[in-house]
Amino acid sequence: MYSRKNFLPQSREPFACRNCRQLNDDRNPSPRNHCRFCLYSLHVDHAVPGDRLSTCKTTMKPVAVEYSGKKGYMIVHECQFCGKTMKNKSAEDDNFDLIVELTKV
Repeated sequence: MYSRKNFLPQSREPFACRNCRQLNDDRNPSPRNHCRFCLYSLHVDHAVPGDRLSTCKTTMKPVAVEYSGKKGYMIVHECQFCGKTMKNKSAEDDNFDLIVELTKV
């Protein structure tokens, strides 16, 4: 379907997390696709990060963290419904204690 693999930027909008119910405001300078408190995400992207073409729309649990010298900490999310996994770049204001815990998985 898509030949692109790079991120498609989205606008920064506040949202309430479906997992922990915390409000994620727009203080981070880059678009956010996961909760800064519990690191959960939503399965909204299909083929390319930022495409917003998934019909699943289910929560994605953070299951691991990988470190890339180029991109920094990458949170690995797994969809709680269909099992798809996706990597998302962490943000500066993410819960770093959870990121550390996920590196031990």
